[in-house]
Amino acid sequence: MAFDLTEKRYVKESGLEQRIAAIIEPVANDLGYSLVRLRVTQENGCTLQIMAEDANGRFTITDCERLSKDVSPVLDVEDPIDREYHLEVSSPGIDRPLVRARDYRTYLGHEAKIELGDAIDGRKRFRGLIEAVTDDTVTIKLPDAPKDTDPNHVLPLSAIAEAKLVMTDKLLNMAQADQDDNPIDDDEDIETIELTQDADSELSEETH
Repeated sequence: MAFDLTEKRYVKESGLEQRIAAIIEPVANDLGYSLVRLRVTQENGCTLQIMAEDANGRFTITDCERLSKDVSPVLDVEDPIDREYHLEVSSPGIDRPLVRARDYRTYLGHEAKIELGDAIDGRKRFRGLIEAVTDDTVTIKLPDAPKDTDPNHVLPLSAIAEAKLVMTDKLLNMAQADQDDNPIDDDEDIETIELTQDADSELSEETH
């Protein structure tokens, strides 16, 4: 299946975050990246956090720099945030958010934490193994399901507010194998670019 940069994301975002995502996503797509997650937080006064990835689910420091430098002038023109803010562009990380059907397919058999926007059968939070995925649903197998009950829960992707992988030895081994097969020159600890946007549109950059 071809990699679809614009495949629908399933994640809860505020109205402001949705507006900013609509501004940023075309810029990311033009560079060959998919937007993973966007958050506006009160950290350091105000911080806009952007996670993105390439077609292989990776995002190096060079990718961070490319996206941050292309996004900054667009945000300056559109001006969606009416005060000084910090822009952080980063990779999804190992225990990454799961926002698209393809994410769940990639990590079949791995453990995930899922929170729904509204409860299904009285439950909003699930933690278990990704057992199956369709274009519209994910099946989570709960390890602590009571005896004589079905441990599998089929959750509509459209009902998911937030989901992420759980850091396990299996996940770490998968990440290490990928790194061995696809070594990069960048320092693995340096995956975030920070830019500070002030009222005069001046940008300062920090690398982490």
